[in-house]
Amino acid sequence: MAVWLAGGLLGGAPSANATSQHDLLNAPVKAVANQRLPVDTPQGSAVLPVYADRAIDAVAPDVKRVFIVVHGTLRNADVYYATGQKILEKAGASAEGTMVVAPQFLTEADAHAFALPTTTLAWTQEGWKGGEPARQPGAISSFTAFDALLAHFADRRLYPALSTVVVLGHSAGAQFVQRYAVVGREGEALVRAGIAVRYVVANSSNYLYFDDERPVSLAEACPRATEWRYGLKSAPTYVSSQNPQDLESRYVARNVVYLLGGADTDPYTHFIDRSCAAMAQGPYRLARGLAYFDYLKRRHPSGLEQKVVEVPGIGHDNLGMFTSDCGMAVLFDRAVPSSCPVVAGTPSQ
Repeated sequence: MAVWLAGGLLGGAPSANATSQHDLLNAPVKAVANQRLPVDTPQGSAVLPVYADRAIDAVAPDVKRVFIVVHGTLRNADVYYATGQKILEKAGASAEGTMVVAPQFLTEADAHAFALPTTTLAWTQEGWKGGEPARQPGAISSFTAFDALLAHFADRRLYPALSTVVVLGHSAGAQFVQRYAVVGREGEALVRAGIAVRYVVANSSNYLYFDDERPVSLAEACPRATEWRYGLKSAPTYVSSQNPQDLESRYVARNVVYLLGGADTDPYTHFIDRSCAAMAQGPYRLARGLAYFDYLKRRHPSGLEQKVVEVPGIGHDNLGMFTSDCGMAVLFDRAVPSSCPVVAGTPSQ
């Protein structure tokens, strides 16, 4: 452990191609989604770009299930929308009545590169992942924008047959999905409308903890380990306006599946978060996911309506994760094959 800490926190092997990764993160996206979802808030009105396999504002009486696919750190919603389509292709007849939607959280550089209207929501490169206020057109949290997307699907005039919404994200998208599952306000609106909601968190680089406990004790060396986006301290207004105890009790009752790649064990690649706050959660993504679920189980020996499903042989690969037998079972709420290791929470009796 001491050797690992020295390598991980005091230098060690640098991330491969750090400069090129920085360039990739800050380069404008290659494509912008072709539909727009209205987002009306006290902070102003705006639009969120979305991909969808049918008109977002049209009545869809045949839609029974919606997959909302959240993109990764490169904001490449086109790639993740294509993943959603490939999931449906693999599912065949089981996918009948399923709609795929991929929202896109752009940056100001993206908006400028595509000369988008000033009403188009845009955040900083990191800000959208943690519910920070947008830079344009107003101080609208990315969580508020996602609230608007979920509220859209709670509209029974548009989706009279909808019974399930699955929110899935991989990598940075998983960071967003996990945090939204903790703090998001609109999940209950769907449940009240008779629509089940499931969150699938795949290969996240870090997790939102509820106290100062971490798998690796770095409190003195890393105050950031307990601050937002790793803890609830110094959180944005969307989060800090809510009661922390309510957030945790609501979260553990939500249907969350942590889909972890059994081979996602490289501590240096795919934009992995190597900040001291992330390293306090473990050396690589698989370890961090397993440690986080163990933390939840200790805090909630009953009433934890969640589980881990491990995907053997798959690393940091969104398509490989979601179209694996393990991933397909999770997405379509089927029995998980025996080849996929499962760690279950303990539901309330």
